[in-house]
Amino acid sequence: MSQALHPMLNIAIKAARTAGTVINRASLDLDLLKVTTKSANDFVTEVDHRAEEVIIETLLAAYPGHGILAEESGRTHGAKDSDFVWIIDPLDGTTNFIHGFPVYSVSIALAFRGQVQQAVVYDPTRNDLFYASKGRGAFQNDKRLRVSKRTRLTDCLISTGFPFRQGDNFKRYMQMLEVVMPACAGLRRPGSAALDLCYVAAGYTDAFFETGLSPWDIAAGSLLVTEAGGLIGNFTGEADFMNQREVVAGSPKPYGQLVQLLSPFSRVIALAAPAAPGASTLSAIVDPVELTPEQALAGAEATATAAPARRAPTRITKDTMQRERQAAADAEPKPVRKRSTSGGNAPF
Repeated sequence: MSQALHPMLNIAIKAARTAGTVINRASLDLDLLKVTTKSANDFVTEVDHRAEEVIIETLLAAYPGHGILAEESGRTHGAKDSDFVWIIDPLDGTTNFIHGFPVYSVSIALAFRGQVQQAVVYDPTRNDLFYASKGRGAFQNDKRLRVSKRTRLTDCLISTGFPFRQGDNFKRYMQMLEVVMPACAGLRRPGSAALDLCYVAAGYTDAFFETGLSPWDIAAGSLLVTEAGGLIGNFTGEADFMNQREVVAGSPKPYGQLVQLLSPFSRVIALAAPAAPGASTLSAIVDPVELTPEQALAGAEATATAAPARRAPTRITKDTMQRERQAAADAEPKPVRKRSTSGGNAPF
């Protein structure tokens, strides 16, 4: 690398490459892997554990006073009250790895008082190293990264992840896909959220969204996106995404359009107070400014199919009836009188 890197970033890169060596060695004979199940469709291998061990050993050897938040071991290692916390996913895309599908990565981020300052995502199958320091840009190997310049969602390639755990809301996700798929050029599901965010930063894809993710899945990738000029948030576009288990990221224009499509599915909204009776769900949570044609059509259809509001019952009295009759009489047209040719007045 031609540029001078932050010392903490250098240590993270060393840890990521060491873990990548462990992963590559194990990928040569997948039949010998010992695989256990954390929950339905959620797997962990001895490679996950070994890769996490070498990462933690490398980081704590250099910074013994730092904290650790890792996918497999949680907070059992490192200092418990440090302002510096390393957030680690030793093998993001374990299911892909088990099957020999070459899309997985090592993700390491350093947060200082809750703000990610350093980030590394390493793809061991392609030897691609993505890294960033806050305020100093994002890079892939020695190449500076910038998000794509596309502005219309209809031209964009979007990546996502599918729900796979028991208890996940599959119907909700299908509804999201029904909204997003017709509005974009294509949808992809690679299987590693960390790499998905790197690909947004590199401009390979224009946006990304997913639910059910944990901080170690997105911490490093989030800094890469923002340092490459992109935006990241929850489904309502707010910055509180790390612990909301929903994330959307992308180039600025596609990001804004995607937020408008996904905001009705936000768990943040679901937990908030319900909208006022009679209010359109779309208009209650989406700013109507800069709606795409697809959104405008969807909003119109929602309004047309909405049940009409009920009027409160009115009590009819004798006085009310008399007032209504008088009003009707006053509204009747009055006779028009024409002037006769003889100079007198005659009725019409």
